[in-house]
Amino acid sequence: MPHLRTKGRGLAFRVGLYAVALAAGLQVQAASAQDKPAATPASVQPQTASRGVYYVDFRARTAASYGHAFVWYGRADQKQIEVAGLHPASESVVPYIIGHLLPVPSETGKSYGDLDDDYLTASYRVYMTEAEAKRVFAYIKHLQDTSPLWNAATYNCVAFIQDIARYMGLRVPGNHLLYPEDWVNRLKELNGGRRYMSSPAVAQAQSKPASSRAYASAQKPAAPAHPQSAAAGY
Repeated sequence: MPHLRTKGRGLAFRVGLYAVALAAGLQVQAASAQDKPAATPASVQPQTASRGVYYVDFRARTAASYGHAFVWYGRADQKQIEVAGLHPASESVVPYIIGHLLPVPSETGKSYGDLDDDYLTASYRVYMTEAEAKRVFAYIKHLQDTSPLWNAATYNCVAFIQDIARYMGLRVPGNHLLYPEDWVNRLKELNGGRRYMSSPAVAQAQSKPASSRAYASAQKPAAPAHPQSAAAGY
């Protein structure tokens, strides 16, 4: 009997120690759970505003003459590239020569070398939101539809992309007779290398040409006027 009583006391003592240890462990786990922040469901986590993935890239490349200026535009997350640039509607040199004296028929899409970076001499890319891109891309299409002639002096490739830059509110060199490479580099310099159309510096642009304002309000602006002067660009 004394032996059984002693074993009973020992068993009770061990059970008591186990209960105390179990309770202590539960308290430690509860304390750890309180120290660790609760997981936030993905649906209610704060979302940061994403930058615009649309762009217009003002570009210059080498050519047989002074070079060529044009734009790429589209979405940065897609491989498809749209090209817009004014040039004589022929691969022959004859319309180009005549175009230094008289206006000649033009094309406003891509030309040979526009998609080849080996010919690239300057580039300035400006990103924008979807809403901004809809306006700008529509204006580019409008400009393509209403630019039937090319002339080295009055309306050349630089003048064409200069109208796009003005419509976007960018500060432009204001001289379409610069070499394409010089004009694109000057455009980037005047805008401080800004990467977004809606940046403060771009938003402070004082005014737009009459054709741009008319297009913004009526979607059908008159063809822009261009100075009559000597030719120096393609």
